[in-house]
Amino acid sequence: MVGVLAVLSLALLSIYFRESSDGPLHGAQDVGATAMRPFQVGTERVARPFRDLYGWFDGLLTAKDENEKLREENARLRLEAIQNQTAAQENLDLKQQLDYQDLPGLEEYRSVNTRVLGDPSQFGRKLLIAAGSSNGIRMNAPVLSAGALVGEITELSPDTAVVTLLTDESSAVAAYSIRTGALGLIQSGEGGSLAFANVTKDKDVARGDLVATAGSSVPRLPSLFPRGIPIGIVTSASQTDTEPFKQIQLVSNVDLSNLRAVTVLVR
Repeated sequence: MVGVLAVLSLALLSIYFRESSDGPLHGAQDVGATAMRPFQVGTERVARPFRDLYGWFDGLLTAKDENEKLREENARLRLEAIQNQTAAQENLDLKQQLDYQDLPGLEEYRSVNTRVLGDPSQFGRKLLIAAGSSNGIRMNAPVLSAGALVGEITELSPDTAVVTLLTDESSAVAAYSIRTGALGLIQSGEGGSLAFANVTKDKDVARGDLVATAGSSVPRLPSLFPRGIPIGIVTSASQTDTEPFKQIQLVSNVDLSNLRAVTVLVR
């Protein structure tokens, strides 16, 4: 019987595909589809509430799981915030008790936000900004963009000032690795890149480390930058047997070639 039905099915399929669109088998198919349409519509209408109910319960369970995860994450972040506040307060209390003399912090500076007017240098390593001494800006003041250090004030007039970027050969900023505390100088590297120079080989600096201003002065940098201004991320760190210092490359946190507005810190 199975064999007979299989042969019959193959025969009907062969006839169906060989006959024209107005053949008897095509007509029978159209009649069958028309007859079954009310049953299909009824089945769909009956099944739809159950399908919607399942989807509602599934969404509810998913939302509950996500809500529970968010509650746990919120509790963890709240605990970390309390711990950070406690540590900061303890640090402040200890400094006051010890009469600790620290470097100037960012809280001792005010911000002068201004527009970049253009590039007065040939190689794109200086910027002209629309604020000057009349706005309280002073020589060697640090200049930021999106919270990251980009340079310092090197020329000044009442209404404008020139910013020398970190990529300029004359620039040198004392910096340190936030993860390990390794000290060095941010200087211009090859092809307009940044280098974290003068880091001895015994110091631990690795790719991905965040480097910030150290807040100390060196002979080539008479100004005193506030400590902790982000500068960039280490992209490579290597060393050789013959060189006394590591070779460390850095990428700035901002695009130094496309600055449209900057912030000057005024103490």
